[in-house]
Amino acid sequence: MSSDDWKRQAAEQALSYVEDGMKLGLGTGSTAAKFVDLLSEKVKGGLKVVCVPTSEATRAQAAALGIPLATLDEHPALDLTVDGADEMDEEMRLIKGGGGALLREKIVAVASDRVVIIADSSKRVDVLGRFPLPIEVVPFGLASTQRLIFQMATDAGCDGEIKLRLGASGAPFVTDNGNHILDCSFGAIDDPEALDDALKLVPGVVETGLFLGIADVGIVAGPMGVEVLSAVDADFDEENS
Repeated sequence: MSSDDWKRQAAEQALSYVEDGMKLGLGTGSTAAKFVDLLSEKVKGGLKVVCVPTSEATRAQAAALGIPLATLDEHPALDLTVDGADEMDEEMRLIKGGGGALLREKIVAVASDRVVIIADSSKRVDVLGRFPLPIEVVPFGLASTQRLIFQMATDAGCDGEIKLRLGASGAPFVTDNGNHILDCSFGAIDDPEALDDALKLVPGVVETGLFLGIADVGIVAGPMGVEVLSAVDADFDEENS
């Protein structure tokens, strides 16, 4: 089986957490897109849900599939969000933002009672940092912000190249919020909490791709099958097993 098959397996497992009448957050990325596809089949079969997408790309996909959509202003409290991750460690701390939607993903996740993360086994790591950490920043004063990020990261024990993300045209990538992304190749992040705290002291930083203490359940599919991991809310896992 391929990683594409494993992503679909994880997405299928996540459907077991969806109940009729729920308000759902829909994540962004290749694995989350599998979930949106599968959810649309349930909706066509009569499942009643209303969904808040975490990006314009996910909004377009869900709308084309006939999934009922709303905004977070209309439904500020959600029952469940299903999203992917670029990395997940043993404590279910995440790096997200490879698709550039980290700010909206974090806003939607924190607005949700439960967050289920779906991934293929390649996303599991012992220590975060193999995947470059995305940081969303405002365009104004970019060089100054990048300099301060480097200094604060160094103080937090992280050092490495920081690059401005470019789009397909070669111009700076622009998020759905009109911001830029800095991708930070720090390598092993031994203390994600300290790094996150330090980076948020930089005025030009909008949000980091460190998702700490947010995921409740992780569904990881790979050569050994599908593994369901629970963070602090074990009861949620048991109720849906």
